[in-house]
Amino acid sequence: MVILASQSPRRRALLARLVEKFDVVPADIDERRNEGELPRDYVLRLALGKASKVQKKYPHATIIGADTTVALDSDCLQQPSDAAEAIEMLERLSGRTHRVFTGVAVLNDRCRLTEQFVTKVRFMCLTRALIEEYVASGEPFGKAGAYALQGLGDILVDSVSGSVSNVIGLPLRGTMQMLMKAGEPLKLASVDES
Repeated sequence: MVILASQSPRRRALLARLVEKFDVVPADIDERRNEGELPRDYVLRLALGKASKVQKKYPHATIIGADTTVALDSDCLQQPSDAAEAIEMLERLSGRTHRVFTGVAVLNDRCRLTEQFVTKVRFMCLTRALIEEYVASGEPFGKAGAYALQGLGDILVDSVSGSVSNVIGLPLRGTMQMLMKAGEPLKLASVDES
């Protein structure tokens, strides 16, 4: 039995490419960043915290926990709370390269695996009008860094260096390797684009 300890619909869709059947059990943990905590340490702590909390209820399952943040300079850009914050984030990302960190934890009664993945994303120079139009679409809400690479946010991006699925919320190749180490059978599924 595989359980995804996340309520993210994007993680759910990505995991469905690797695992035929799994349950979703979101873990309610404190997601505040500790003062001075590095982005890679932050996402690993949250991924492990989510997986560990769910593992207490399901000790014989394989639990996958994940967390993603957008890092610009020393700041972590989480999900914007309103349109003004989304605009401010996108203005900061405009014309610059940032890093997207995802921490993944895979726990079962045989192993305890954690890994951090990073992808570099460069934004094109954005006009205020484009930023406002994008924010008005509603897509930035619920997304770290106020954009969705898998959606309209793709038009904001100049280049990606590393795993695209990592930016969306679950690095597929890395997660697949972790699940294999944990002894979980995989069933690769294609995505119906129709």
